Amino acid sequence: MNQYPLFVLMAVITLLSPGPGVLKSVTNSLNYGLRRAMIGVAGLATGVFCVAALCATSLGALLAASPAMFWLVRIAGAAYLVYLGIKLWRAAGLAVNRESGQMKSHRALFVEGWLLQFSNPNGIFFFLSVLPQFIDHHSRYLPQLTLLVLTFCGLLILVHSGYAGFAGQLQRWAGQGRSGQWLNRLGGLVFILFGVLLLKPMF
Repeated sequence: MNQYPLFVLMAVITLLSPGPGVLKSVTNSLNYGLRRAMIGVAGLATGVFCVAALCATSLGALLAASPAMFWLVRIAGAAYLVYLGIKLWRAAGLAVNRESGQMKSHRALFVEGWLLQFSNPNGIFFFLSVLPQFIDHHSRYLPQLTLLVLTFCGLLILVHSGYAGFAGQLQRWAGQGRSGQWLNRLGGLVFILFGVLLLKPMF
């Protein structure tokens, strides 16, 4: 725990790296506005907390010891990313969503963010392999684990809020007409690419 500042630095670098979670926060902001995007960010943070909690149990040990189980997680994650990509490809821009009343509910945005974290094997790997390196095994385990996980969740909210806020500045341009549609299609393709890359090591 005397390396806590190093953990914070590693967490920030990890969270700043573009990935499915960042893409989700950005596209939510472009399509549904900053306020609704923050609901998705809350779902992402809650998902991280749940994944970390599972990794700290016997299920985490099973995933670490079973390549077959880890590949199943990869397949499920890839399928979910492709599903999100197809949905985003078909989505309209912010202005169209507002005019047509097709705004996603808070619950839908939260659940999508929450599920996205379970589809990310890299997050599971982080909590199984990286996080334990910062725990002093001569001290109480649970308080240290709680501090590190809550720190990661808090940093996630800050970083993704920044990404969503930046995307929100583009709403007037990106949310109108074909500009918003093309951004959605680009984001959809990136989600699908993430899914394909997730399966690439299997072939």
